[in-house]
Amino acid sequence: MSLVKTSLLNGIAVLVKALSMFVLNKVLAVYAGPSGYAVIGQLQNALTMINTLSIGAVNTGVTKYTAEYADDLQRQAKVWQSATALALVSSLTIALLVGLFSRPLAGYFLHNDDLYGVFIAVALSLSFFTLHALLLAILNGRKEVGRYVTASISASLVSLALTSLLAYKYGLYGALLSIGIGQGAIFFTTLAVCRRTSWFRLHLLFGRWQSAIVLDLFKFAAMAVTAAICLPVAQVLIRSHLIHRFGIDAAGYWEAMWRLSSAYLIIITMTLSVYYLPRLSELKGNRAIFGEICSGYLLILPAAVVGGGVIYLLRDFIIHLLFTPDFMPMRELFAWQLLGDALKLGSWLVASVMLGKAMFKLYIVSEIIFAALFYGLTVWFTGSDGLQGVVKAYAVNNLVYWIFMVVSIAIVLKSSHRTAPVDGQA
Repeated sequence: MSLVKTSLLNGIAVLVKALSMFVLNKVLAVYAGPSGYAVIGQLQNALTMINTLSIGAVNTGVTKYTAEYADDLQRQAKVWQSATALALVSSLTIALLVGLFSRPLAGYFLHNDDLYGVFIAVALSLSFFTLHALLLAILNGRKEVGRYVTASISASLVSLALTSLLAYKYGLYGALLSIGIGQGAIFFTTLAVCRRTSWFRLHLLFGRWQSAIVLDLFKFAAMAVTAAICLPVAQVLIRSHLIHRFGIDAAGYWEAMWRLSSAYLIIITMTLSVYYLPRLSELKGNRAIFGEICSGYLLILPAAVVGGGVIYLLRDFIIHLLFTPDFMPMRELFAWQLLGDALKLGSWLVASVMLGKAMFKLYIVSEIIFAALFYGLTVWFTGSDGLQGVVKAYAVNNLVYWIFMVVSIAIVLKSSHRTAPVDGQA
């Protein structure tokens, strides 16, 4: 399936998800305010780490190998069985730990240990979330875009309804609780979608794990766990730095800007993730990979520039529409943030080669380096530029990352081409 067809099929899901995020921004702005945004950001970073550790971070591997074994259902089933067993063991273990340490976790991330009930909700929903994510990975690998779209739309609507209801009734605590509960609730909508498929059979999904497959999946786990630790930890440190230096409201402005940016970026990156990982896993030869990247840039970069320009020109209107007048100070963050978004999209496309071709060491090293650089640049730039320094750091970090990715991927692919066996030779 071509990128254009995938984009069209996935467009509805992306639109619904983006609109849901925009509506949630408004709900949270009204019922949580700038300071509440900072707390919500801390929780979401914590959940990113918890979720990735609980699933064993195998979903990328499941998508890759499901796509590679497209004509062999039995080989696919062995991957799914191993992934399911691994995910359930890890999620139940992490859920137990989260439940036991819910109070100190609430004290550290939410700055109030009386909110420990939020982490209890996270623990109870964790295994459901891992199964939801695993089913989505299978749909992605099998290129069942229609069902993937349906599952994504359902998840977005469930999250929107749950967060809106609980935030309205219980304010900030309700919003935090909905984030914990919601990730488990969306499993049931995804299950309903997958039950209609020909491959959804319990004996194909549950069984003994294969040691060799588990080892391969652990390679992807190492990559995703690194990402789950590095960027969220950097964000937690950055948010703590902003709170200490400028106050909790300032940290809330940055969090609001980050969430707006995420909603805007998801319009492009959600389609890319559905198309590019399975596609790059299939491609053989550097010329084919290079051609795929170039065709992606022809579509992605113009969209990023036009979209970013429109958002910047309408920034005052957007703040009033999606937030409240209390968030007007964030207007000064738009220019550098949107520039950073465009640079991030450029680097994301090249970096997707690492996942598609399983370049584990490069991925892990780059995640560690650039998460640390993001925090370091933030401390540096905020010293001279105030709150604007955090978005300037974001843009500079993404520019350096893009350059690093282009050079590194080119070197690795060139090296692999030189060492590849000549046709007819061992």
